[in-house]
Amino acid sequence: MAVIRVTKRFHFEMAHTLYNYDGVCSNLHGHSYDLEVTVTGQAFHGAGHPRDGMVIDFHDLKNLVKTQIIDRFDHALMINSLIPEEQVSALASTTQRMLVVGFQPTTENLVAYIAGILSPLMPEGVSLFSVRLAETVTSFAEWYATDNEED
Repeated sequence: MAVIRVTKRFHFEMAHTLYNYDGVCSNLHGHSYDLEVTVTGQAFHGAGHPRDGMVIDFHDLKNLVKTQIIDRFDHALMINSLIPEEQVSALASTTQRMLVVGFQPTTENLVAYIAGILSPLMPEGVSLFSVRLAETVTSFAEWYATDNEED
């Protein structure tokens, strides 16, 4: 049976700051992120079954990414846990949605973080193939499962 890739696109707005960075991105700023999640698997075949011909129901993929990523990241402020506590407190007073992460919130780190969240949540017979995250219309990072296989 054929292996098929299925992709769903998402959009969210998020602010961040790059701690100790030597450029303008050390300032608090935001992006309009475009996220593409691609899964792979074989289409289910069951005549008369509601999921006949599907690798995954687009609705199910949408709900998974929405609850695990979009609902958490959209209109949030993401900061590195290395930021001094007094600055964290000041930033926390400006927002109700702040995510403190143990990494520099670059697009490269974010795409790997998103993949790490989604990969173990894939339904049986479906695997995360790739994640693409664009922070601008001209700049994006990609994560591929094949590049990250354990030996």
